[in-house]
Amino acid sequence: MLVDDDEPTNFLHQMLIEEADCAHETVVKTSAQDALSFIKHSESKKCTAPNLIFLDINMPGMNGWEFLMEYEKLPSTKKENSVLIMLTTSLNPDDEEHAKHIFSVKEFRKKPLTTKMLDSILDTYFNGECVSSLASKKRDHPHEFHE
Repeated sequence: MLVDDDEPTNFLHQMLIEEADCAHETVVKTSAQDALSFIKHSESKKCTAPNLIFLDINMPGMNGWEFLMEYEKLPSTKKENSVLIMLTTSLNPDDEEHAKHIFSVKEFRKKPLTTKMLDSILDTYFNGECVSSLASKKRDHPHEFHE
């Protein structure tokens, strides 16, 4: 899942993920609130939460930090199979330090997402395997992916 209000960045990152052929589908949310709602209601849609989430910090409305405060409150079943990576243009060293103290944040990375960065993340958290889903996986049909 890509959570970023910048549509051109989302387009480029989604293209890179698709070219890497490492997910069946990528869900893109341009607001943190929409992403949180998607994750909260994933079970009611007969879907699982995303395996990999790339989260921007600076977004209008609910920013990345506010998203994380709400994400941390979710039941563990909504988060246990997810790897959350902060992916941002922030140059503020305090942001990276702050991210280190949030349990759900596995890494803090600078945009743009690159093939090398994606490969490193897949190697570290998914044993180099493709991610089952950067989106949601329909339980009834494990080979079909829907939002």
